[in-house]
This record gives sequence, structure tokens and C-alpha cells, in this order.
Amino acid sequence: MKKLTICMLMGLVLLSLAPMPAIAGIAANTVPVDSTKNIEMVESRALTQRLEEINAMDKSSLSSTEKRELRKEVRSIKKRANSGGVYISVGALLIVIILLILLL
Repeated sequence: MKKLTICMLMGLVLLSLAPMPAIAGIAANTVPVDSTKNIEMVESRALTQRLEEINAMDKSSLSSTEKRELRKEVRSIKKRANSGGVYISVGALLIVIILLILLL
């Protein structure tokens, strides 16, 4: 009885956490994976090229506002280049570990 209750609770948790695009009304992504990767590669090359251009510039002749704008641009480029990671919270990790222990 206890095992049945645990299995039922686990099933409910898994169903509630799973994405349900049909229920939410979200359309499936129709872009092929290869074209998405190509777009990302082209964009990352353009960003790195722009960073190299900024680093190669002679900044001694620029005014302080121009230098500030360049710094802001470099920060935004670095943020865009480093985004895209998958993060999992500590709480979610603990729940996954506990569920694995209970199932095995």
C-alpha cells in the first residue's frame, strides 16, 4: 500500500512538471536543429569578430563617453556569448536524487 501511494505521488509530480504544449496552447518548434545551430555559429563568429575589432582599436584617442559605450558593448556581447546554459536548482536536484533513491 505504501509503495502504491509513493508511485502515485511520483506519477503526479512527474506529470505536473512535464511540459504540456497541447494544454498550454504552445505550438511546437518547426525550425530544424541544424539551421538553428548554423545561425548560432554565424552569430557567435560575428560577436567574436566584433570583440577582436574592439580590442584592436586605438582607444587613446577616444573620448570618455565613447570608451564607456565600448565597455557597455563588450559587456553585452559577452553576456550574449555566454548565455544558453542549462541550470538546475539545488531543490530540484534534491528532489531528483530522492526520487531516484525511492525508485531504486
